Amino acid sequence: MGDHTESSELTHEEREAIHEVEVGVEWLLRAYGHLLAFHHAVGHGMDHLDEAQGRLWAAGHETLADRIRDDILPRGVTADDRWTYSVVEEFQASFLTPVTDFEDEARAAVTGGRQHVAERAQERAWRKRAENGERIEE
Repeated sequence: MGDHTESSELTHEEREAIHEVEVGVEWLLRAYGHLLAFHHAVGHGMDHLDEAQGRLWAAGHETLADRIRDDILPRGVTADDRWTYSVVEEFQASFLTPVTDFEDEARAAVTGGRQHVAERAQERAWRKRAENGERIEE
C-alpha cells in the first residue's frame, strides 16, 4: 500500500489532471485488449476455414476448397491487405507505447511517479468518514 500522505501536496487540479491521464490510458489499454481479442477471433475463424478447406476437398468440392485456399486464407483484414498481427503491432508501437510513455512522464512531473493519487485520496476520505461515523446528507 502506498504512502497515505502522498497526494496532500498536490492541488485539486493536479490530482484531477493526472487522474484523467491515467483513466484515459486505462481505456486505451482496454481498447488494446479488444484489439487482441479481435486478432485471436480472426485467427480462430481462419483456422476453421482452413479445416473446412480440407473437408471440402475430401467431400469433392474442390472449387470451394480452392477459393478458401486462394482467396480467403491469404487475405488480410484491411484494405491494404494487412493481417491482424500487423495491426496489433502497429497500434502498440505507433500509438500505445507513446501514450504510456507520456503517462509515465506526466506522472513523474506531477506526482513524483506515484500512481492513482486521486483514488488514494478518495480511499482516505471514505475511511476517515467511516472511522468518524459521518453521514452523507442528500
